[in-house]
Amino acid sequence: MSDSAADALTKDEAFTSPPAKTMMPPMRILVAEDVGKVAEHIRQGLMAEGYSVDVAADGDEALWLAEIHPYDVLVLDVMMPAKDGFTVVRQLRRKNVTTPVLFLTSRAEVEDRVRGLDAGGDDYLTKPFSMAELLARLRALLRRQRPQATNTIRVADLELDLISHHATRAGEKIELTRREFALLEFLMSASPKPVSKTAIVEHVWDQHFDSETNVVNVYMKHLRRKIDRPEWKPLLHTIRGVGFAVREESP
Repeated sequence: MSDSAADALTKDEAFTSPPAKTMMPPMRILVAEDVGKVAEHIRQGLMAEGYSVDVAADGDEALWLAEIHPYDVLVLDVMMPAKDGFTVVRQLRRKNVTTPVLFLTSRAEVEDRVRGLDAGGDDYLTKPFSMAELLARLRALLRRQRPQATNTIRVADLELDLISHHATRAGEKIELTRREFALLEFLMSASPKPVSKTAIVEHVWDQHFDSETNVVNVYMKHLRRKIDRPEWKPLLHTIRGVGFAVREESP
């Protein structure tokens, strides 16, 4: 195992199953906020909920990241250097990027909210705001984006409860770290289709992840050890030249 892979795994193993939270399938969110303390507060709050988060410090960086990464939601401050949030969204919409957008602003006038929605935004949150309200609004956007999402995912006798963050197989509880849970959730959401290593990195890790390391393979090894015990039929499969899949295969 490489040093970077070992470091990432060690950091993740410090997490235990969190208390019950309302979770959706693994989501990647871009936060564009030029005030460092505010951006870090939002990032930490979202990561604590299991989201993968990238941060942009100005409108140009936000536009660039939103064009090259498949984000599930964009959280954009309206007043940013380089390009304001409204301009970023207008340019994204012209390029057919339809990712849902939640605007953050200290301006509460109705005219500003109307401008934001007309620019292509989906929701508007006025500063100061509570993290609880931000999370609730994000969940609402994600539910609209994935209306078929449920609180439980099941493949054969393997089940994930997205609210309690519990995993069970054949009725037996499986202890997973936060990252392992997000990884298994992504694989099971795609089941029976395989997912590539690139897709896993994009949805489960963030923009600072070094894709040249073998961290994904290391996590797969640990995950397989937990969900595919010798007495159970294998569900986690490596699809050569494609990626990985969680599915029940015929004998």
